[in-house]
Amino acid sequence: MTDSTDSTEPAVGAPERRPGGRTARVRAQVLDAVRAELAEAGHEGLTVEGVAARAGVHRTTVYRRWRDVGGLLVDVIAAAGEMDWQPPDTGSLRGDLTALNREIQESLVVRPSFAVALMAASFHSEQAARAQTRLWADRYAQCEILVERAVARGELPARGARDARGARGATELDARSLLIAATAPVYHQVVLLRADPDPRLPERAAAAAVLAAAAGAFSVPRTEGA
Repeated sequence: MTDSTDSTEPAVGAPERRPGGRTARVRAQVLDAVRAELAEAGHEGLTVEGVAARAGVHRTTVYRRWRDVGGLLVDVIAAAGEMDWQPPDTGSLRGDLTALNREIQESLVVRPSFAVALMAASFHSEQAARAQTRLWADRYAQCEILVERAVARGELPARGARDARGARGATELDARSLLIAATAPVYHQVVLLRADPDPRLPERAAAAAVLAAAAGAFSVPRTEGA
């Protein structure tokens, strides 16, 4: 791993358009190998040579396309962003957040956990850290539909709703903060505390976030002109 020399983005680590034919097959083989190697051996055991051997391709192919381990990590994160994933739609915000938390918890406790291994690797590679930040931002943006649906159903007050004194306030709901508050306990329990998964936590964390949102905990000043 070139931790100290991976500040330059790889030329082809995250292609602008998806390749086809043999190129697509090679990319799929290599990225599958990265996931397997990372999950089994962690960042310390991830090498271009190991990935090439597991993928069944020549190492020069990997070096030419991805340049180094940082480039491999960037592309495997980019591939995660290409997945056709949709946020849950259970009919209620509490149900949606619970389902989302269960997905997250499952990805963290499965052994080996690629999600945990990738988070660890991002602390050793600036390229991977930037790519993962973009992916997380995209995922949270994608999940904001959960909050928008809740507002449309009347589960949460719309922006500018009257406060307890009857005055109309210039505030709006910060969906991103709500989503972070709902999902953070799962990451904290499993990743930071390394505790056994609590099957009740996904629903408890979701319920707490919904109650806090209904009480105005995630209200922020309304954007000028919004």
